[in-house]
Amino acid sequence: MLSLFGTAIGAGILFLPINLGLGGIWPLVLMAVLAFPMTYLAHRGLARFVLSSSNPKADFTDVVDEHFGKNAGRMISMLYFLSIYPILLIYGVGLTNTVDSFLVNQLGLASPPRVLLSGGLVFGMIAIMMAGEKVMLKSFEVMVYPLAGILGILSVYLIPNWQMPDLSMPSVGDFSMTVWLAVPVVVFSFSHAAAVSSFANIQRRHYGEAAGEKTDLILNRTAIMLVTFVLLFVFSCVLTLSPEQLIQAKADNISVLSFLANVMDNPIIATLGPLVAFIAITSSFLGHFLGARESLNGLLAKNTKMGAKTADRLGIALMFVTIWIAAVVNPSILGMMEALSGPVIAMILFILPTYAIYKVKGMAQYRSWTNIFVLVTGVLAISALLVNL
Repeated sequence: MLSLFGTAIGAGILFLPINLGLGGIWPLVLMAVLAFPMTYLAHRGLARFVLSSSNPKADFTDVVDEHFGKNAGRMISMLYFLSIYPILLIYGVGLTNTVDSFLVNQLGLASPPRVLLSGGLVFGMIAIMMAGEKVMLKSFEVMVYPLAGILGILSVYLIPNWQMPDLSMPSVGDFSMTVWLAVPVVVFSFSHAAAVSSFANIQRRHYGEAAGEKTDLILNRTAIMLVTFVLLFVFSCVLTLSPEQLIQAKADNISVLSFLANVMDNPIIATLGPLVAFIAITSSFLGHFLGARESLNGLLAKNTKMGAKTADRLGIALMFVTIWIAAVVNPSILGMMEALSGPVIAMILFILPTYAIYKVKGMAQYRSWTNIFVLVTGVLAISALLVNL
């Protein structure tokens, strides 16, 4: 639960209140109601897809090869890797900027050489992943408890500043458009798809035949935990800030905590803001690295003559170097890269498992009306993302 929660809670949560709050209170209420089924059903479908393989050690790349053939499997696996990899670049840049800002603004120190700072941070995060499953899970535990606690404390702390929202209903057209464009924002703010394949494999290793039931249970509780903490934080921020302030925050392109610190002149929020950003980016980086490492290993091992260990070492080295370069260069194109990876994540999280349920005999037992909900949500998310592009 903690590792999946940590993967989902990235830097995006700090912009979520601004993106959702701009549409008014009623679209926000509807998205709050839909957040749990959207999150749980989609991730459950992806986990079931991974567990549907006849090979007990199969990862995502193995499963797509088995069900759709080698050529289609290779293409889907490549898209899967390319949907996660840009997010790692973004987090490498974001973590370096967050730590540098904290050292300069909060601690009053001189800005360290960016090459050394970024290299040390990226190396440290990858070292945690290399240290093994127990160290990785312990790291999530150390990070996610404070993250959930701080989000809860901040949400409650803002309650005395809540204002009555505008309760007038927008027109049907405006309401529909706002909800449509909000779907991908909610989908990706709660997404922990990058860690689902590794997570499902770990459960299969521990629980064997009972893995399906166990993954459903853990994903259900993760979704409840995510929706509770994130939506409380979103509502608290939206009810604290006026519509004009939300528009200003959007125009300034800063996180909601940074904006709150500026308008409230509050030392508690000013201190906790960078801490939340650091923990959120680090925990989400670790979860996304899991998915990227697994998919790149599969691609290298199957499309070259490398052994599994050689492919793993080369893949880690390539990702370390490229994430480090991105963190040093600090490019502004990363937002577009994230937007481009969005439709692919939606296809893999919503469309692919639903298609597999009707294509793969071993998944026929999962056919139900909930698949229609997942499919419609996926189509809405992809279409809204493409319109935004």
